[in-house]
Amino acid sequence: MTKVAEQFGVSGSYLARVCTMLSVPRPEQGYWAKLAVGKAPPPKPLPKAQPGDQLYWVKDGEHRPPPLRPRRLSESPTQTRLRTPRTRTHRLIHGVRENFENSRPIDDGGYLKPYKKLLADITASQACLEKALSFTSDLFNALEATGHRVILGPRDERLRRATIDERELGKKQRRYYYGNLWSPYRPTVVYIGDLAIGLAIIEMSEEVLLRYVGGKYIRESDYVPPKRSRHHVDHTWTTTRDLPSGRLRLVAYSPYWRVDWSTTWQETKNESLQSSLKSIASSIQVAATELVAKLEEADRKAEIARLEQLAAEEKRQRQEDRRRVEQSIQESKEHLGQIIQQWSNVMNVERFLAGVQQRAGGLPEADRGAILERLKLAREFLGTQDPLNFFLSWKTPEERYQPRYAEE
Repeated sequence: MTKVAEQFGVSGSYLARVCTMLSVPRPEQGYWAKLAVGKAPPPKPLPKAQPGDQLYWVKDGEHRPPPLRPRRLSESPTQTRLRTPRTRTHRLIHGVRENFENSRPIDDGGYLKPYKKLLADITASQACLEKALSFTSDLFNALEATGHRVILGPRDERLRRATIDERELGKKQRRYYYGNLWSPYRPTVVYIGDLAIGLAIIEMSEEVLLRYVGGKYIRESDYVPPKRSRHHVDHTWTTTRDLPSGRLRLVAYSPYWRVDWSTTWQETKNESLQSSLKSIASSIQVAATELVAKLEEADRKAEIARLEQLAAEEKRQRQEDRRRVEQSIQESKEHLGQIIQQWSNVMNVERFLAGVQQRAGGLPEADRGAILERLKLAREFLGTQDPLNFFLSWKTPEERYQPRYAEE
């Protein structure tokens, strides 16, 4: 492990955690000593990847997207016999009560807001927490009893959590937002074959009439009016708020960005979700077929849009290529014209300087020396005047820009 870790620039213990995350078996402590004396157990084979397993890791933390593949359902729902374990707590629920109760400050009777964010997608009040955990565990066990894996959404898949409305009656326009309901870092999903379906369990809220008494709000049903007297004035008032109701709602939704789909089951005052576990699990399996069709259609439209975008981008690039070709031609012509003009100017200067030198030759020696000295200064000031240097600086259109596309 230490030698392999060196190749990735990490420690051996870090790489061991990566192997655990990727479900890669590794030798137990003392393996190499046992191997040296011929007593080492045979290496464990790499297990077959299950739906939702993380398959990639890179040192910088940027996970490679999973390869595109058709989404397949494991089997027909009608061929699956549902069993609902009653005695075993699901691994996602085992020991999490303390995490949910370790919550940010909340109003009396409000929703718990745990500090930990890698938890099953459950939103509930303290009073309803036990009920929500029990139902969630039974639901997850019922789904896994049919061969469908329930896990927190894999880190290397781009799955999203749907927006959840906690109100029992959500048709009315919200007068105010309940405020910062807890939500997990990753959605909770069940894999039906290769297809992920998001699951969220939430305690619904109901509109409750509250009365402000003694600096806090209490339910109107709990209010006991004081005995009236001539000197007592009851300074109270009432308002309505959405508060947790003790009744649960299950939301199954598409965690894929391209498809907006969801279905819900919710309790009533006379019927709980616990008694509907088998039908819920069966309905989720049936819904998977519908979701696969929606995803395939969304993928088809996305591919069409991608090809149209590529075509539009190629058209834009061809137009830009044509513009730059024409620009290079124009700039080459203009530069050549400037060189011709410079050549003409240089030849005029050269004729002028040659004329000065010729005229100086006919002057007396004292005057001729002064003229030739200034002529030398003038040449030094002007620098090189070789017209061929100007011509060599000219660039053809192809030297200025190489076309990316052939002429049509």
